[in-house]
Amino acid sequence: MSHDHSHGHSHAHHGSENIQLAFFLNLGFAILEIIGGLWTNSLAILSDALHDFGDSLSLGMAWYLERYSHKGEDATYTYGYRRFSLLGAFLNTVILLAGSLYMISQAVPRLLRPEASDAQGMLLLALVGVAVNGYGALRLRGERSMHAKVVAWHLIEDVLGWLAVLVASVVMMFTDLYILDPILSVLISLYILYNVVRNLRKTVALFLQAVPQELDLRAIRAQIEGLPGVQSTHHMHAWSLEGENHVLTMHVMVAEDAAQSEVMALRGRIRELLRDRHLLHTTIEIEYGPDDCMLGAGN
Repeated sequence: MSHDHSHGHSHAHHGSENIQLAFFLNLGFAILEIIGGLWTNSLAILSDALHDFGDSLSLGMAWYLERYSHKGEDATYTYGYRRFSLLGAFLNTVILLAGSLYMISQAVPRLLRPEASDAQGMLLLALVGVAVNGYGALRLRGERSMHAKVVAWHLIEDVLGWLAVLVASVVMMFTDLYILDPILSVLISLYILYNVVRNLRKTVALFLQAVPQELDLRAIRAQIEGLPGVQSTHHMHAWSLEGENHVLTMHVMVAEDAAQSEVMALRGRIRELLRDRHLLHTTIEIEYGPDDCMLGAGN
């Protein structure tokens, strides 16, 4: 039996620092939004302030859980604590879902009775919003964990929302189309809901230990079975710890009289095939003939 372990501690630490930065940016800007929303009488800005406050709470939790997930393995969690990062992604997504639904409930009455907003104040806040959230999103670009991806989506959605507020504020500076404010609030919320549901499906799939999308088990099986000395493979299973680091186990059958040196060389070739697939743990069980499998033949 062979076990491979690979680690990316520096990358994980970098991801935690970026989530920490996103937390402080979001919290500070949410406070600014509340002040600015009351000043400009903009429902879109006040709704986004509530949304950002929820984001700040979830980002703070995300930051804590991301750091917690870096703990090493112990007797209770033999794979370590990486799945706590996935828990953070799930809770983060649920909070974003609830906030978006609340934004819609507050915007609908204003569609029927639009109120005047301070367009110049909205423009100023929009410029700051694009800059702050855009910087946070750039810092998280390239992070691979599901947790960091959900956080990055929060910031990207905020950038798009503030771009829409910027355009609407320019229009309202020259017209009386104050209904644009609640319309924007609804559109932003619907866009967020679309991406939240999509990310929620991915997160739930990872929770239920679905095969990671980037791992094609059929192709992996075909490559391994094409190696000299491999008679067959079975009981191949793969799942992800948090969306970035994966686990793969398999049984590989060789001839009953295969020499130890041949088996060791075969293990090396299999490891080479699995390189660069973000596999944190790989278990390869070598079986000598069809009667050597304790679990029985099959998948």
